[in-house]
Amino acid sequence: MAGTLAAVAVLVQMIFPFTDGGTYVLTVASVLLLSTAALVHAVATRGVRAALVLLLVAGGGGLLVETVGVNTGVPFGGYHYTGTLGFELLDVPILVPMAWVMIAWPALIVSRLLVPGRGTLVRSLVAAWALTAWDVFLDPQMVDAGHWVWDEPRPALPGVEGIPLTNFAGWLLVSFVICGALDRLVAAPVELRRDAVPVAVYLWTYGSSVLAHALFFGRPPVALAGGVVMGLVAFPLAALVVRDVRSSHWIGKW
Repeated sequence: MAGTLAAVAVLVQMIFPFTDGGTYVLTVASVLLLSTAALVHAVATRGVRAALVLLLVAGGGGLLVETVGVNTGVPFGGYHYTGTLGFELLDVPILVPMAWVMIAWPALIVSRLLVPGRGTLVRSLVAAWALTAWDVFLDPQMVDAGHWVWDEPRPALPGVEGIPLTNFAGWLLVSFVICGALDRLVAAPVELRRDAVPVAVYLWTYGSSVLAHALFFGRPPVALAGGVVMGLVAFPLAALVVRDVRSSHWIGKW
């Protein structure tokens, strides 16, 4: 079921480039499909408790920090939502905490695959980078679509104009805390075949984001910057998948 939800989300996202970055319906569908896929995968592989922890820590934590953010400017910098993302709770579109769920789960799984046997600190740092790197693509797309506005978009990450550096610093901090909590509370180990859905989602997001920004969204510099930043996670992850496939580990089981 998780794989089916993720596959439908991929089909939805394939339409984005032909709608100048996505419509409201496509954005809602994409986030809900992928966040639900993450929750279903958590239930299927680690039990109901893991899914509830994911929803509470990533969703609830995301809502809390976004509420603080829009009202104080901490920790991301000053910004506000424009009312184009639907129903809001505490000045934050309800879709936003679901996006934290959508992103946090693959980041957690990927970190455990890339640094197995390391402690929570190392895994949390890798997961925080994996999660923040995703936003290098996501934030410009959503800003260009008019879903939120930055009060002071400079200084910006080279190639990612319109998004302040404070945003990414805030993402690293918040992601580190959220992923650290998830790592401590969801203790089950990872296994590449069992966790293929979040791995595939992460790699799809990387490849499709580079392509979309380079060719369709009019943001080639974002494609380059995001390609480098997220590629630091995506390429080692892809290499891990390729090695596993070549070892016939999956083929033998199938």
